[in-house]
Amino acid sequence: MDPTRLALVPRLTLGACVLLASTALASAETLTIATVNNGDMIRMQGYTDDFTAKTGHEVEWVTLEENVLRQRVTTDISTKGGAFDIMTIGMYETPIWGSNGWLVPLDDLSAEYDVNDILPAMRDGLSHDGTLYAAPFYGESSMVMYRTDLVEATGMAMPEAPTWDQIAELARAMTDRENEINGICLRGKAGWGEGGAFITVTANSFGARWFDENWRAQFDQPEWANALNFFVDLMADAGPPGYATNGFNENLSLFQQGKCGMWIDATVAASFVTNPNDSTVADKVGFALAPDAGLGKRSNWLWAWALAIPAGTQKADAAKQFIEWATSKEYIELVAANEGWANVPPGARTSLYENPEYQKVPFAQKTLESIKAADPTNPTVQPVPYVGIQFVAIPEFAGIATEVSQEFSAVYAGQQTVDEALAKAQALTTDAMEAAGY
Repeated sequence: MDPTRLALVPRLTLGACVLLASTALASAETLTIATVNNGDMIRMQGYTDDFTAKTGHEVEWVTLEENVLRQRVTTDISTKGGAFDIMTIGMYETPIWGSNGWLVPLDDLSAEYDVNDILPAMRDGLSHDGTLYAAPFYGESSMVMYRTDLVEATGMAMPEAPTWDQIAELARAMTDRENEINGICLRGKAGWGEGGAFITVTANSFGARWFDENWRAQFDQPEWANALNFFVDLMADAGPPGYATNGFNENLSLFQQGKCGMWIDATVAASFVTNPNDSTVADKVGFALAPDAGLGKRSNWLWAWALAIPAGTQKADAAKQFIEWATSKEYIELVAANEGWANVPPGARTSLYENPEYQKVPFAQKTLESIKAADPTNPTVQPVPYVGIQFVAIPEFAGIATEVSQEFSAVYAGQQTVDEALAKAQALTTDAMEAAGY
């Protein structure tokens, strides 16, 4: 372990004494944690010596690509497989699994932990009937990250709150195929939480919706065709080759290599694209709200990667200690002390955005604005019977949306037309909803 981290342990141990005081009397456990291979989770693994030093508990990590993680944890918890003591899940799974009795309630966290400091949007999205079932490691919306130098070279400007037409004009102007600069990098990868999430929020802004108020699929409506055709045309003109297989991590890599004029994705990415150790364009990045189409809805989502305890674990007490450690104010301070405030997990705690040091981080305010602009209870232009922005909060959604996203990715790969994909999406969604009794 880095000696600078060890030097912090006494101070942080005193700060977390209420949280961990009982641990010395408890037997040490080995916790198995399933998590996603995103940068903040990888960073957390590097600090787990701090947790072990305080508690005696060891940690074994199972780190998976996003689509694989979703599949593994869903299968494990629904079959009571018992492979994990802690799972990394989000706002889609948490309320559903909590209502099923599949998760340990987090209703007895310590006073020191200060659960009321969690941003209301995150706390509400990770609760069922007022009970918290997962604690946010970080929270996010989505926004535009762009190359300030390339935008300036076009002679245009990036608005604080752009429209899709303005984004498209800038993207085409910045595209330089000879120098491998793509005007825009967007997700096309199959998976309801990968490319599926992005095209859903884009469609929201174009006036589309998954279902009408009677739970009838809406892929046969013109708004979906407008959104999907716009996306496909934009990516053909200004996107990277092979974007049909690009998700969050692939586009992050492209942006850090200087190959994207702009990238619309999770606000959490801001710390990685501005980190000079990883990004070749760290000093040339600006931020704007996710675009709209003039209909009153921006194409931004709301999400938290959160830590939850499956009800079948025999190590719930130790698991709660880990969750308190990993999602605490003290953990944020630990990362800040070692790596700077720009690299702490964002979007989860009110106190972070009240911290004068964090307010100096260039993307902090835009992240908070984006989170506050997202409304899961009113996600679309027309009324809908569901909650959720980039997902529909019903158990059937994950399976349906995974198939729909595969049809859309086939369009991006040139394997079928937009009309063919939408017809298939309408049919498979209708069949699945009828079979589920809607």
